[in-house]
Amino acid sequence: MSLIKKLAGETAIYGLSSIIGRFANYLLVPLYTNIFDKAPYGIVSELYAYVGFLMVIFTYRMETGFFRFGTPKADRDKAFSTTSIAILLTTPLFAGLLIGFSQPIADWLQYPDNANYVIWFALVLAFDALAAVPFARLRLDNKPIRFAAIKLTNIGINIGSNLFFLLLCPYLSHKGFSWVDNIYNENLGIGYIFISNLLASIVTILLLAPTYFKIKLQFDKKLMRKILAYSMPLVIVGFASVINELLDRTLLKWLLPGTLDENMAELGVYSACYKLAMLMTLFTQAFNYAAEPFFFSNADRKDAKKTYAQVAQVFTIVGALGFLGITLYIDIFKHFIGSEFRDGLVIVPILLMANLALGLYYNFAIWYKLKDKTNIGALIAIGGALITLVLNIWWIPKIGYVGSAWATLICYASMAAAAYLVGRKYYPVPYPILKIMLYIVLALVVYQVSMVVQSSFAIGAGTLSLYAVNTVLLLAFISIIFRMDLDLFRSIIKGGTS
Repeated sequence: MSLIKKLAGETAIYGLSSIIGRFANYLLVPLYTNIFDKAPYGIVSELYAYVGFLMVIFTYRMETGFFRFGTPKADRDKAFSTTSIAILLTTPLFAGLLIGFSQPIADWLQYPDNANYVIWFALVLAFDALAAVPFARLRLDNKPIRFAAIKLTNIGINIGSNLFFLLLCPYLSHKGFSWVDNIYNENLGIGYIFISNLLASIVTILLLAPTYFKIKLQFDKKLMRKILAYSMPLVIVGFASVINELLDRTLLKWLLPGTLDENMAELGVYSACYKLAMLMTLFTQAFNYAAEPFFFSNADRKDAKKTYAQVAQVFTIVGALGFLGITLYIDIFKHFIGSEFRDGLVIVPILLMANLALGLYYNFAIWYKLKDKTNIGALIAIGGALITLVLNIWWIPKIGYVGSAWATLICYASMAAAAYLVGRKYYPVPYPILKIMLYIVLALVVYQVSMVVQSSFAIGAGTLSLYAVNTVLLLAFISIIFRMDLDLFRSIIKGGTS
């Protein structure tokens, strides 16, 4: 079997859990956006943005350090034990600080009556941090099925709890079942979203707990120093990544020109439409789950660079197809969010392309992890974060959340370009960069043709005529790509890179 087919198979398994999970979460979006007003939904988005920042602190990239030093099987148990003990020692400290200062934090967030939100999130962070290295172990051990099974369990509990607290309990209470009042308080509102997440995180760590007991616990101080030297720049990368992905949620609250309630409502619209771009994020995330251990495990092969180049090429083709699959049928996908949230649909194509650029960055940036140049990776990430910060501060007051979407695209495209250009010096991979750019340009041209056809021929949104035209355009794109890269597809199918 070719290495690319193996990577594709594992990406599909990792993606299955992500796709099912995100699809299930998509089903929750209309639930949330029909139960809660815009402003409360904006609170949910803001708090999850802060969780992204804090998760970097809680794990301090021990999972990537484990990948780097645990790839040789002879060193795997020692690397796993050392990183796991570190997380086990620091997690109670970090969580305790958040819980201890929950009220001042809630006051600063302007939720003075909801310090319980901070406490619940502190516990979610703690359990998720404890799960980080065991999940990394499953990936490095090539156990994507077990990984996916645990992720799906987490998803099932989260979704089930949401439905139980937000739909079933109010229904039963309304029907006069008094026992429901012992476990349900309608005043908690969005709090049940957080409680559902916490329940899922608790079950997840219980399912992963046996991983800790299968090895002899040992803490190697010398190895820990190496891991910290490698991982600390990645903490900066992690912070920058969270800034690039989530800072806009925070800045929209403070920089939009309206009142606090109006700004939170706009944040709710932006976050709901951002969910539609998550289908590309699913693919990018699944790819990254499978690709990181794949890149480390095959770095010593003679044909490694050729394989990495083909991986980036195939990734771009699939990503371009995903972009068109969503944008050409956006009138179908838009029904996953409430009608009052659809004013923000204009940002979806921008964010889809941004996520494609992010996936290319993951491909182009692998060199700094393989060559232990994480300090350079940190500089690239800092540059991306500065772009995000400056453009959001500049554009949000002028064009609102559309400015945030463009800032995301420019940031990820700049980081991908920087990773590619710098990587040519330290780890030159023969990426077919012209073809990669051609795929993206061709996808954008097809999208623009669709928009012109719709406006020029008065084809209404949601009509069968529009779907027919867009289907023809999508098939034409696939045909062109297939003809351009027939040899590549033949090589993958026949296992040419093995």
